[in-house]
Amino acid sequence: MGSSNPVTDAERERVRELHAQGRGRNEIATELGRSGRTISEIAKGLGLSFSRAAEVRQATEIRSADLADRRAALAQRLHDVAERELEKVNQPHTYFDWGGKDHDFDTYDAPEPTPSDKRALLGVVATAVDRSLKLSPPKEEGGADEVGSLLVGLFDKLRAKHGDH
Repeated sequence: MGSSNPVTDAERERVRELHAQGRGRNEIATELGRSGRTISEIAKGLGLSFSRAAEVRQATEIRSADLADRRAALAQRLHDVAERELEKVNQPHTYFDWGGKDHDFDTYDAPEPTPSDKRALLGVVATAVDRSLKLSPPKEEGGADEVGSLLVGLFDKLRAKHGDH
């Protein structure tokens, strides 16, 4: 600490008080009109530290856990989308069109989607399952073997419903 402006006992006490309030080094330095280095030296002399590594680590762990929960919830929603779209593959489907010289709106019902629409639905199913597995990979209990058997079962059901088109 420089000798041109020595630190007073009152300043030391004020650093102790502000530190106890959870104030940071730079905030204390601004309030006392001292440099951050001077405040660090005062704090060191008082046995105080501005290290917040443990708090930062805990906050990071909490944020990571929150994100993991959100990814798992999103993965569940993607699986829901996959199941919902898969159900549409063999269900009646309503088609609509604007056409004619009067630009009329027309609808018609088909017993099931066209082959190209089925392919599009299955593309949505595959994408939703793939993304959900990337967001929330299966645990080690069954791992890739379990996922593989689930997918094989899914595609076996599709083949059974549609034959080998």
